[in-house]
Amino acid sequence: MKKRILSLLCVLVLLLAAVPAASALEGEAQRAADTLSELQLLDFVPAADAFKRPASRTYAVQLLARLYGLSKDDLPSGAYDYAVSQGWVTVTRAQGDPIPAAEFCADLLRQLGYEGFTDENADLFARRAALTTRDYGETLTLGDLYQLLRDALTFPDTEGVTPAQRLVDKGLCTQEQIQDLFPEELTARQIADRHMAAVFELDVFYTKKAYKNNRSSNGGSAFFVSADGLAVTNYHTLDGAVVATATLITGETFPVEKVLFFDPSADIALIRVSRTSADGKTVVPFFSCLELEEEPEVRRGDRVYTLSVPLSITPAISEGIVSSTDHMIPKFTLPCIVNTADISHGSSGGALLNAYGHVVGVTSGAYEAGNSLYISIPLTPVLEADWEAEGLTLEEVIKAMKEIKEQKAQG
Repeated sequence: MKKRILSLLCVLVLLLAAVPAASALEGEAQRAADTLSELQLLDFVPAADAFKRPASRTYAVQLLARLYGLSKDDLPSGAYDYAVSQGWVTVTRAQGDPIPAAEFCADLLRQLGYEGFTDENADLFARRAALTTRDYGETLTLGDLYQLLRDALTFPDTEGVTPAQRLVDKGLCTQEQIQDLFPEELTARQIADRHMAAVFELDVFYTKKAYKNNRSSNGGSAFFVSADGLAVTNYHTLDGAVVATATLITGETFPVEKVLFFDPSADIALIRVSRTSADGKTVVPFFSCLELEEEPEVRRGDRVYTLSVPLSITPAISEGIVSSTDHMIPKFTLPCIVNTADISHGSSGGALLNAYGHVVGVTSGAYEAGNSLYISIPLTPVLEADWEAEGLTLEEVIKAMKEIKEQKAQG
């Protein structure tokens, strides 16, 4: 009887735990709608119970035009006809029907000048590029629509201009409003939303047989530093590998093509990820990437975040403060950053970010005997490397390292 009561209590706890999650999602839609309303992109904010209703094509395209800085007076023939004339909208289905999430992502991406997707797979492109980190499912709700548009406000077009800046340039809102809504210093939530897509799981294989059988020999993390596929990781995550693959937040997997630079004494490497996925699909080379802080001014007490894929489970974020900026470790040639942002096995090669979302270090390890003593290595070697080098295959790296060791042994 006691076991039955305990089971019922567990079920009740789980059900109650689910309530805040649902409320949080509704609250996020409300906050997004309020942001759009403050920028006069919405004529009114609907009641909360409307957020779960499907968004129609007509309404979605009207808001898309508003995002571009257009009012009703600018659109005598209507927003939909204008969007079609501009090439944002290519689907000619009934305007009053619910709009699929992938279709609206395609409309939005075309407005921003991007190419290389279809109306069916644009949501995948959007997640890969970090326009959104959510999988919205098949059909957009009003709440989803508001969140997507809110996220798009800070997403740059192909010319580097964000919709928010365009609204300022057109005099539809002020720079102060944008700064109040989107401050330069980011919260942990904003760091995760904007930058998590740039981090990926790095699986390495020490033999071709292990790769063929999909049995990873080791694993770590890495992060993109260019939209065309350059990424940074630790050298020790690649050491001895003949094959390595990058698994993105979207679930897509891409082989590592070349190692452009590696320095075992600094435990850092610059790699190039293929544009052709493991299943043979070639994608437009636009990966979400992180900005490197070329002269990081990191001080004790500064707030920092780590982005990585610990234990090869899921992309994760942790928050901490800098404990030391010039800690020397015998096996490294450069002083390291010690901080309290948690990492675990598999986080090696992840990104250490400052409060502005810029990379200030690469997560590398921890003192197991200590508490919250996590080590990140500096970016200096990668910043000084040739990013346009031809690079070596992983097997060529093994050969090069063998030659280096033999030369050292010979004196």
